[in-house]
Amino acid sequence: MTDRLTDTARAEGLPPLLAAGWTHDGERDAISKTYEFRNFIEAFGFMTRAALHAEKLNHHPEWSNVYRTVNVTLTTHDAGGLSMLDLKLASRLDTLAK
Repeated sequence: MTDRLTDTARAEGLPPLLAAGWTHDGERDAISKTYEFRNFIEAFGFMTRAALHAEKLNHHPEWSNVYRTVNVTLTTHDAGGLSMLDLKLASRLDTLAK
């Protein structure tokens, strides 16, 4: 089981993600971001690359895709909120989207 973020890890890890366009849902203790690409092929390519990283971390996003838009929500269900896995995956997704 993965542990929920400590207050220190949350204070250090969340601000850079929020500055990069992620939003925090305090009720669910989840972070979300919408990625826009030039077309469906780029959006689907991003999702394919992201899936490989998610599988390596054994941590899978809640996401949806409509044409060139990908909506992602990250939380760790078995921890009852955000964990280090969410912060790692969010950073990797941002890198992949560039």
